[in-house]
Amino acid sequence: MSTGIYRDGWGIPHLRAGSARELARAQGRVTARDRAWQLEAERHRARGASAAFLGPQALAWDRFARRARLDDTARRCFAALERRDTETADWVRAYVEGVNEELKSADAPEFARTGLTPGRWEPWTPLGVWLATHILFAGFPAKLWREQVVRHLGPEAVALFATDGPGTSGSNGWLVSGERTTTGHAVIAGDPHRFIEDPGVYQQIHLSCPEFDVIGLAVPGVPGIAHFGHTGTVAWAITNAMADYQDLYRERLRRTGAGVEALGPDGVWRRARRHTESVEVAGETPVEVEVIETDRGPVIIGGPEGIPEDLDDGVLDGAPDGVLDGSDSGSPRGSGPVAVSLRYPPRVTDDLGFSALLPLLRARRVADVDRAFDAWAEPVNVVQAADTEGGLLHRVAGHVPVRREANRTRPVPAWEPGHDWEGRHETPRAGLTDGIAVMANQRGPAAPLGVEFAPSHRADRITALLSEKERWSSADMPAIHMDTRLASAAPLLAHVETLADLTPDAARIRDRLLRWDRHMDAGSTDAALYAAVRGAVVRQLATHPAFAALATAPAYPDIFLPWLQLVPRIGFALEHLLRAKEVEEVYGIDRAEAVRAAVEEVAAAKVAAEGPVARWGDTHRLAPWRALSGTAYDVDGPGLSGDHDCVLSTSAVPGWSDLSVRGPAARYVWDLARREDSRWVVPFGASGVPGSAHHRDQLPLWLKGDLVPVGTDWTRLKKESDV
Repeated sequence: MSTGIYRDGWGIPHLRAGSARELARAQGRVTARDRAWQLEAERHRARGASAAFLGPQALAWDRFARRARLDDTARRCFAALERRDTETADWVRAYVEGVNEELKSADAPEFARTGLTPGRWEPWTPLGVWLATHILFAGFPAKLWREQVVRHLGPEAVALFATDGPGTSGSNGWLVSGERTTTGHAVIAGDPHRFIEDPGVYQQIHLSCPEFDVIGLAVPGVPGIAHFGHTGTVAWAITNAMADYQDLYRERLRRTGAGVEALGPDGVWRRARRHTESVEVAGETPVEVEVIETDRGPVIIGGPEGIPEDLDDGVLDGAPDGVLDGSDSGSPRGSGPVAVSLRYPPRVTDDLGFSALLPLLRARRVADVDRAFDAWAEPVNVVQAADTEGGLLHRVAGHVPVRREANRTRPVPAWEPGHDWEGRHETPRAGLTDGIAVMANQRGPAAPLGVEFAPSHRADRITALLSEKERWSSADMPAIHMDTRLASAAPLLAHVETLADLTPDAARIRDRLLRWDRHMDAGSTDAALYAAVRGAVVRQLATHPAFAALATAPAYPDIFLPWLQLVPRIGFALEHLLRAKEVEEVYGIDRAEAVRAAVEEVAAAKVAAEGPVARWGDTHRLAPWRALSGTAYDVDGPGLSGDHDCVLSTSAVPGWSDLSVRGPAARYVWDLARREDSRWVVPFGASGVPGSAHHRDQLPLWLKGDLVPVGTDWTRLKKESDV
């Protein structure tokens, strides 16, 4: 079989070349061929230039990208990569060469709609795409939310809204060792949960050259296969570790005749780096953005004049001494305006971990994967791997700085000592229990490195399902992917069970919910009824006077508002809010009355409504992100089973909307007995070109839980072009 670009029946690219460098170039070419519009959209996002063709809706992101210095960080990381690892740097250059070669002839319809002409990729662009994709993964804006809670309700209230009640992130991954499989070889399976985008955030691909032969899920715009791969003798997969590795600093800034100065922890004002940039906005005048960077990091909120709408009321500055500072000494009230800077590892170390990518492709055994992930930086992940010789791996990988506990929870004062970074943590390792390891963003091996984690429901459910029989095959795994049992429904149903003296219609709802099997199936009317009552309870709690001060978000940039909205915060923490005694004892919230009011509200709405009884899938619909749609989300997608805390984690925001914008961005089953028995699927298809035969051909399978066979037999593939 000659070198070239081949396709299987699903349009998935299979690439064969004479060297790793030639293969990287071919990967760049085929990605630009299949995902030209997506690549250019991602390049502009990394540069903070997407509003130039997407309009004002993209301006909030562009401001953040400019102020956080994402593109400059990518440049610095690539320059450092060229010094430290010339082979990987040249390999990345080859990928960029392939992208640029193919973009010249790109004719995706989105270019015509926006008037955008494909531009030129730079050697550091893949690093910028990677950074822009993951900069918000660690959820540093949650520190702004915690500070708001402390300010209005006190430090003890932070736990009420912790995501160890339901959280906002998720992925499932499980490793079954050979002692628990029908073949005697390990199986790795799972599904990364991310915002569902069209085109998808993962690209199924097969890369083959004399050095390696790997199938896996690539990130469009980035060479190699970072997160999920199978080389034939070893396979690996990741989940988000939920580690905390980014810090926010409150900064005292002042203007001088020479520029801007920042107050340091030694009491000395030092010159901050400052310049202005112009952001183009389609249909509007350009917007000037002031970019300031202190010794801590880039300023992402406010400036020398503070934060818009003033903060005399105490936001970031005035709270009781020591409470918001995260220090013992505190700071005097009213001591001047405050800005916020962001410190994140790649900006400090000039390293995004790209030196792990080639070694992963070349891996033959678990030990090789382990060594490769020693170079991993961003984001911090839990890794599971297995090889054909029985080797197993379960570890955390990534850069987590060592610093004070206060840094991990809320913004800390830059002008006080003790908040420096002091090296990096050794990443923890873990073993298997009864031949299995399950990770679903719960507290696990990464517990010492994080603050808030996902509840254990998904991990517990997967573990329970795997305990139901002694031996498993790769063909058994899709049923686990699609499990819809909702354990987090228990506390709300417990409150519903105690309700008495209801109206007849409300009593019927109570009785139906108590008979419900607790599965969030698309065709279930009881699941829809539960979701309606849950949403009403969330809204009841959100309007309670005890939480009124949190109902209005502070004047932060719009990019951070999703972390600061009260209704989603209550929705994701509802399980804990319905159980914690202090909700009633300290804050005076009558939860029984809130649940009663919610049930009566839903009963009245059902009586008033006309038409057939609603099913869960009628309102719980897939709403993928599309950059060019009017609202950015397609709200007319197919109905879905699942819910946030189901293994089938199709996330909506209780009390806000039943639409699902987050879910399995791919599913995979890696079989170590025979790679050909592995399976995978993505939400849409291999092609990002609307109208293509392979743009949406996998969607019906994804909806049903079916997987596509992994094809590696070159005699069954059709050659498309030379490399």
